[in-house]
Amino acid sequence: MNLDDFERAAKLSIPQRAFAYFHSAAEELQSFRNNRQDWSKIFLRPRTLVNVAKISMRTRIMGYDSALPFFIAPAAMARLAHPDGELCLVHGAAAHNIPYCVSTYSSVPHEELAACHKGCRTGVLFFQLYVAKDKSRTQELVQGARRNGFKALVITVDTAVGGKREEDEFLQAKAAYEAGEDEMPRPTYASPGEEAPILRGAHSSTLNWEDLKWIGEEWGNAGPVYLKGIQCAEDAKRALQANVRGIYLSNHGGRQLDSGSSSLRTLLEIRQFCPEVLQTLEVYLDGGIRRGTDVIKALCLGATAVGLGRPFMYALGPYGAEGVTKAVQSKFSSLL
Repeated sequence: MNLDDFERAAKLSIPQRAFAYFHSAAEELQSFRNNRQDWSKIFLRPRTLVNVAKISMRTRIMGYDSALPFFIAPAAMARLAHPDGELCLVHGAAAHNIPYCVSTYSSVPHEELAACHKGCRTGVLFFQLYVAKDKSRTQELVQGARRNGFKALVITVDTAVGGKREEDEFLQAKAAYEAGEDEMPRPTYASPGEEAPILRGAHSSTLNWEDLKWIGEEWGNAGPVYLKGIQCAEDAKRALQANVRGIYLSNHGGRQLDSGSSSLRTLLEIRQFCPEVLQTLEVYLDGGIRRGTDVIKALCLGATAVGLGRPFMYALGPYGAEGVTKAVQSKFSSLL
């Protein structure tokens, strides 16, 4: 009946480890819960006596036509839920002519996803970039995205360190314990002449506004560039000088900083303190969007379109490509 049904189905049908990976969020889940709850605090003001017999939900997302005002947001490791993994998302996006933003950590090789989409006449693929510690690795990822024909580059900027996702970490620790492995304390110091390790520093912890220049040069004219993970009006305003086409408001599904602002609150903050951002940049957001009314609220408040991540992971787990199609149809029908 709605997108939440897929979460219930996934919890019953996919491995516990896979569900924990998709479902987990940072620490006490405050950001995770606020992502959902904040949508209920915004009310619509219905206008009546308008002929709505024929309507169109077509729009443009990151420079490309989309049949609906939402896209499949980047989420990693889809094969944890289904053997075909992200291939299901490519098929679903093409079938309904909506974009799919592929994760750096797709469990299906990027080349295979691009080849799968090559024969499709609808839908479009974007590439989400995690900036690696090693500059050459980042260059390799960007060059690969260009080579494979991804149409937009979405740079994630909120993962200088990884979030403490306790649900997922507990199952990892449990598995290690059952395997007889002893957990050793992680060092936070360095020997003389060595660089101190960065706890949960899987990606670049030095990423800053200046780095956007060389990343953009590496990407060249392959398509527009967006910043994913903007969480305050100050950074949204600074993005106006960053030579990007738009920003993507996101707190990583509540998986990074607990007590961080929901994307909806950030959108309201931008409207109040720097409305020129909404007039100049494309603004996308994700986080807790489950109903068509959530999409409408975002659009009314100035968003260009919205992304959905977890619902598609939950849908493909039990049902594969058919689940992705059903999820799109469920969202489509709730917009009518």
